[in-house]
Amino acid sequence: MDGFVGRTRELAVLDGMLDKVRRGGRAGRPGRALLMRGRRRVGKSRLVEEFVERAEVPHLFFTASAQPTVTADLALFVAAAADSSLPGAHLFAAQRPATWDAALTLLAAALPTDRPSVVVLDEMPYLIATDPGFEGTLQKVFDREFSRRPVLLVCVGSDLAMMEALNDYGRPFHQRATEMVIPPLSPADVRDMLGLTPAEAFDAYLVSGGLPLILDEWPGGASLSDYLADAVIDPTSALLVSAERALAAEFPTQSQAGLVLRAIGSGERTFSLIARAAGDLPQASLNRALRLLTDKRIVDVAVPLSTRPSRETRYTVADPYLRFWLSFLGPHLPEIERGRGDLTLQRIRTSWTSWRGRAIEPVVRESLRRLSAGHLPDGTAVVGGYWTRTNDPEIDLVGADRGPVARRITFVGSVKWLESRPFDAHDLGRLLAHRARMPGVDERVEPVVVSRGGTAVEGVRAVSAEDLLTAWRD
Repeated sequence: MDGFVGRTRELAVLDGMLDKVRRGGRAGRPGRALLMRGRRRVGKSRLVEEFVERAEVPHLFFTASAQPTVTADLALFVAAAADSSLPGAHLFAAQRPATWDAALTLLAAALPTDRPSVVVLDEMPYLIATDPGFEGTLQKVFDREFSRRPVLLVCVGSDLAMMEALNDYGRPFHQRATEMVIPPLSPADVRDMLGLTPAEAFDAYLVSGGLPLILDEWPGGASLSDYLADAVIDPTSALLVSAERALAAEFPTQSQAGLVLRAIGSGERTFSLIARAAGDLPQASLNRALRLLTDKRIVDVAVPLSTRPSRETRYTVADPYLRFWLSFLGPHLPEIERGRGDLTLQRIRTSWTSWRGRAIEPVVRESLRRLSAGHLPDGTAVVGGYWTRTNDPEIDLVGADRGPVARRITFVGSVKWLESRPFDAHDLGRLLAHRARMPGVDERVEPVVVSRGGTAVEGVRAVSAEDLLTAWRD
């Protein structure tokens, strides 16, 4: 795929922020700040680059890297500022600021005063990690200098927890910036980009996670099988390298968090099984690793949704692409690198149907949460699942008025994501049998079916792949 696709809403938000700068502010303070966060490789930098290019205003785009010293970061910043389109870029050719305070103050002098400009600090968490005082310095210079000039300051970061915390009460930048979250491209975006059917679009989403780099190399109209046949045997494909690079930036290979993530990615979902798969980690070590992974929004934590509290916690990898990579690609990279990607490809083909049946469930739940009124029973505010320690019963979908402990269950549902057959009377009987064993539920609670292949049962509320895709457009 060529060109910039999607992100209409995000571009509109950025344009709106720049318009506010252009119109000026109260008390002569037109400057504004934006904290942009999103998972690695979702296209944050590409989005901002597109915005700046379309805006056609003077700008500085600086991307930090994991430099070992403040001096190294400053040297890269000065070089980027000197090459920028800011009217005062020449100031950086004559001076070599030794501190961030001096560098940012010099940047303020380089900004135009008669027209808007944009300053982008990409990968800002790296700057804070190298210099913990950077956050306070930026706040001081923003208050004294940037806010008085028509500039939009865009701070971008992939560490979700850190970027979210920057605007917290007690932090230097509290209430000074607008927050913006950049999600991956949605299943609807995937369909639009690739020209696939709704069901095929969800398959592509499970593999790509909506990451633009992967979708850019996916030929329009190509089936999942055709794409994988090329991408899996190519050691340089975005499908193979994106997760490896993102994980290397977050966790060393043998770190405890990395081991735990790989255990979850292999399919283990409970505390005890994760500990065993990660090499029998002590409980305290596993707790620390899980806390880190959940804080970084890499792992999701869920408990059963019902009218009774439960401790049956389950852990899953949050990103669909990373789930796929950890299941099928990461463990077999040496095999691919020695030219035997065909073995990996065969392994995917053999296990795809069963893996997809589990992997689609969180995507379906999120899609149902987004559905407009009328598709689900009245009173549905949250959508989750229900299970016991033995998974008997286990219910794919549960709707309720609140969670995780509900006052009222609004529906129970089943996800059947097979091409070969529709949801049938046998499937309905199994769902109703499990419904009868769930706390707070009786025969008045409506069954709901989400099926890739349709349903052969009359009178049951059914949700199709097309309906789910509509939810992302709404």
